[in-house]
This record gives sequence, C-alpha cells and structure tokens, in this order.
Amino acid sequence: MRRSTSVFVPIALLATALTGPLPAHADDVAAAHISIKAKLFSPAELTVPAGQKIKIIVKNEDAEAAEFESFELNREKVVPAHDEVTVYVGPLDPGAYPFFNDFDPEKAKGKIVAK
Repeated sequence: MRRSTSVFVPIALLATALTGPLPAHADDVAAAHISIKAKLFSPAELTVPAGQKIKIIVKNEDAEAAEFESFELNREKVVPAHDEVTVYVGPLDPGAYPFFNDFDPEKAKGKIVAK
C-alpha cells in the first residue's frame, strides 16, 4: 500500500523549522543597572550603545513602590519596594531618552543616552 506524501511534507517542514537557528537568549543582551534610593534614580544618566538591545535592571531600594516610565521608550513598569524589575529597550537610535518615576515625576527623573 502506498502512503500519501501530503502528510509527511508538513512534518518535514516543521522538523526543518525547529532545527534552524534559534533566537538570541535574553542573557546575550547587554545589561545596565539603575537604582532608586530616596526617590532618586542612580545614575540619573545612563549611557548605552546605540543599535543594540539593552536589558535595564531597575532596583528599588526604597520602602515605597516606584514606577520606571518613559514616553520616548514606550515603557512603564512598577518597581515594588525593595525589589527589582527588568526592562528591555532598543535597539535605540543615537539620542537621549528621558525617564521618570510616575509616582514622583517632579523629583525622580533621568535619561538614557544611546551613543
């Protein structure tokens, strides 16, 4: 009895797709660190390489929650008290990208500079 090849073609294509190149892992992304202490970002200016995806680890050392927010980066993430979050950005064009703590926007400001 002869089997139809129509069943085997999709399986072969799936096997080929699964054995192809895999995407880069998050661990392969350059990391940068920002802390929040006394409601201020440190460093207030973070320089990162342009044209590269960046993993920003935001650590909140305060007893109150904070929020990392940037309209230019299209990011908004709450950072619980005494905790940290990871925010992925980029690849970024050269330039400055301001960010702030939405829970205290007048005091806590900073910027990411992509060069």
